[in-house]
Amino acid sequence: MKKMYLTKAFPRELDYVKENRIPLIIPGGTIEYHGPHCSYGCDALIAEGLIEKLGEEKEIMIAPSINYSPSSYAVADETSGTVHIDEDVFESYLFGIFTNLLDAGLRNIYVVIHHQFEQESLMPMTLSYMKAAKRATMRYLEKTQGKGWWGSENYASYYENLGGGDDPFSWIKVIPTMSTEVQNATGYDHAGKYECSILMSLYPEAVELERLGDREHWFTKSAEDANKALGDEMVRLSLEYLKNKIV
Repeated sequence: MKKMYLTKAFPRELDYVKENRIPLIIPGGTIEYHGPHCSYGCDALIAEGLIEKLGEEKEIMIAPSINYSPSSYAVADETSGTVHIDEDVFESYLFGIFTNLLDAGLRNIYVVIHHQFEQESLMPMTLSYMKAAKRATMRYLEKTQGKGWWGSENYASYYENLGGGDDPFSWIKVIPTMSTEVQNATGYDHAGKYECSILMSLYPEAVELERLGDREHWFTKSAEDANKALGDEMVRLSLEYLKNKIV
């Protein structure tokens, strides 16, 4: 089997994922204003669409998406339809999710984000995921192995295992849908030519370019040049990156 869903899984499937360290992937997105022509769920849909396609080529389990998140009101204010969740509240929510996944025995978890990840810079939402992941891992290790776990002889090989499957701080990884290299090869923006193109490739019904004139924004002007061919290439490069990154 290649693509499984946590929401539709039974204990037998989850045991299989744990025993074989099959990647469990959480798509991370937002509900955010993307101009008059692009759906509010744009970021979430891009992450979900890419993971769905990844599951056609690679054995993975897909967890429910996390869409209500720290969008910020940088693009538009509270009346725009953007849903912004305070970073501290969001981190607490994530901490609960990650704690439960680790308690269940999952050891190969990926969060794949498409939001404010230009050149893989760490913005508030991404930092919330990363901090919650490290906190949950530390709490799990102290709970299961006691205080002083790292200094015990059990972890004498800690530095040899850094970055590998036996490194507990690699159990939860937070990565972008598009690496810096992929962004440089195609382009990256907010509700412009590039984001509309990749969304058009994955979910064409979520883009209505004829509505561009409803409202004028500097960041949406380039969207008139969005096209499926460019989007298909962005999807291809993104999937190539994700296939190599998610192991």
